[in-house]
Amino acid sequence: MSEQQQDLLVQLRGPVLWITINRPERRNALNAGVVQRLADAIRTAESHAECRAIVLTGAGDRAFCAGADLARHTEGFAFEVDYAQPRHYLVALFRTFQQCRLPIIARVNGHVMAGGFGLLCACDMAVAADDALFGTPETKIGLVPMMILPNMLRVVPQRKLLEMCITGEPYTARQALELGILNYAVPRAELDDRMQWLLDRIVDKSPTAIRLGKQAYQAMRDMSLNEGWEYAQVMVPSMASTQDAREGLAAFQDKRAAAWTGR
Repeated sequence: MSEQQQDLLVQLRGPVLWITINRPERRNALNAGVVQRLADAIRTAESHAECRAIVLTGAGDRAFCAGADLARHTEGFAFEVDYAQPRHYLVALFRTFQQCRLPIIARVNGHVMAGGFGLLCACDMAVAADDALFGTPETKIGLVPMMILPNMLRVVPQRKLLEMCITGEPYTARQALELGILNYAVPRAELDDRMQWLLDRIVDKSPTAIRLGKQAYQAMRDMSLNEGWEYAQVMVPSMASTQDAREGLAAFQDKRAAAWTGR
């Protein structure tokens, strides 16, 4: 593995794929290469039936992700657009998150800033060390968090979102928990135990139900209420026809643990 590839570590631990942004000297900041490999890792995980969940974290204990790498020798603010086919690598990554049918859980090991906050909002769940800070400080350098705003709008309450974007001031983990940005905020020494506790409650459930459920969730939240009902009544018989649904019902009736096939 080359040094460049080592800036993103990917490891399958049982049924869970762990992805670590491994640039602690840059506070785990993102560049085009890291973003592309992160998207590739998520797509690879979804293609493997034995994978049940994805954990995203950062190396070290200073930062989960500080956003785009603004070092002078990197692309930083560079945003060259081909107007015949406008597409940015960060948008492509967020689409990969949105289309993934596996639960993606953020293990927040340190501060979450700028684009890193967008990454956090793109995840399905988040467990954080309670000394982490969360912010979008872009206005302090003459920008606004434009690229991550669509993700933020789906997670952060509107008035607090505007305060965060306009003032650039950070929130504590406790505040982020109260706003629903996090699922759990625990003392740093308890972070891995709480992560494992949550993962244990995911990987023993039907993988087929979870994949279909995530697909339905992503579809329904862009629908009107009536469209959601129409979609739901089509999805119910589809779910009921799966092997996992039949196995789950049989296991319930037999008072035994289900043997999920993921089909």
